[in-house]
Amino acid sequence: MHQEFMPSRRAALRIAAALVAAALAGGASATANAHWPAIGPRMQPLAHVEVYDRATGATLPVYESGGRQYVVGKPGHEYAVRIRNTTGQRILAVTSVDGVNVVTGETASPSQPGYVIDPFGSVEIAGWRKSMSRTAAFFFTEHSNSYAARTGRPFDVGVIGVAVFNERIVRPRISFSDTRESARADAPGAAMAEQSAGTSANAAPPPASEPASPRGFVARQRDAERREQAADAQPMAKLGTGHGRSESSHARQVTFERASNDPAEVVAIQYDRHENLVALGIVPPHQDHYARRMPRPFPGVRFAPDPQ
Repeated sequence: MHQEFMPSRRAALRIAAALVAAALAGGASATANAHWPAIGPRMQPLAHVEVYDRATGATLPVYESGGRQYVVGKPGHEYAVRIRNTTGQRILAVTSVDGVNVVTGETASPSQPGYVIDPFGSVEIAGWRKSMSRTAAFFFTEHSNSYAARTGRPFDVGVIGVAVFNERIVRPRISFSDTRESARADAPGAAMAEQSAGTSANAAPPPASEPASPRGFVARQRDAERREQAADAQPMAKLGTGHGRSESSHARQVTFERASNDPAEVVAIQYDRHENLVALGIVPPHQDHYARRMPRPFPGVRFAPDPQ
């Protein structure tokens, strides 16, 4: 990760100091795709994002509903956000949890510091950065115990966000007569990069204001069936992310200049406890009633029925 330093307003618009944490070996498989308004088709996302349950060692499956993506969190379990760069150039991943920047602790904005990820590299963000060498672990907890709620920002609890920026490529200039005009065209570059001890893949959920992506008839029918099955489900307190144990996570400063003011992609993955996502019809309920009946070794043995 990297933290942004602003010696002057003009300098901050061009180049920002960044932190890079330990690079991760290998890339994690993508579980969520990036979404961001764009002109023309995009062959593939710039990054893949996934949420990893550190207690079970499993990547959390992604459920899609209404054009949004969801994962199920288990209270008390620590987790990490894995982001993988799918391109041959560095990218900046400004990351937020519950509407809070994971590096600075500020109310999140894409213009803030984030993580710089090397070409085809990956990082695992496992906590709130407390210094260049320590983080406070992410863990699923009650809404009231979340870091955001405890710091007076309870309204955006339950979402993980990644804003991805391309790096500005500086080409050799053949004259210096256009220096002033080119400076005006330069994009802001506030950026940070973090390293940690795991792998990560990036994903960007669509903002709530974006229209839902087209869904096929089968998908809509499945959603309707899930909502019917969940009619009797009882929602519980919303899940949030806590400020957990202190652990080692070393980072160093780097510089990164953004290619544009706006992110090239934005990933949003919402999360909550299983009961709440079942009640919303997003996750199918557990078929616990199957375990309460006596299993039969040959349930298909019967005589031929009469025709109707």
